[in-house]
Amino acid sequence: MLAIIFAIISGISMTLQGVFNTNLEKKIGTWETALLSQGIAFVITLIIVFIWGNGDIKAIKNSNKIYLLSGVLGVVIIFTVMKSIASMGATIGIGTILTAQLLSAAIIDAMGLFETEKVAFSLNEFIGVALMIAGIIVFKLKL
Repeated sequence: MLAIIFAIISGISMTLQGVFNTNLEKKIGTWETALLSQGIAFVITLIIVFIWGNGDIKAIKNSNKIYLLSGVLGVVIIFTVMKSIASMGATIGIGTILTAQLLSAAIIDAMGLFETEKVAFSLNEFIGVALMIAGIIVFKLKL
């Protein structure tokens, strides 16, 4: 149950961040917004690590270096979310983003990529993805 609550909080937070960044972008600029967003996140995370952190940052030397691209992906995410919401609006933009997330997650799960456990992708999952795509199309229709 806690995992579902975390997922809901994550979804709401990602949507709010996208909308907030898109509106901030109009006032201060795209890359300035990305800098501010990631800079604030860095400071907050640094504080949290100093107070509650219990990991071992030195263990990074034993990790696959491709995973360090997550920081680069953070920049890509902020930029592309702002541009999609600005162009398509929050509903269609986030809906398209969620569909792309679901499809890419399904590929990662189905193939067991990036040290994840392989998860079967059945007809139910294909139907779910098709329904999400259909939902975006319905949203875009002008009836």
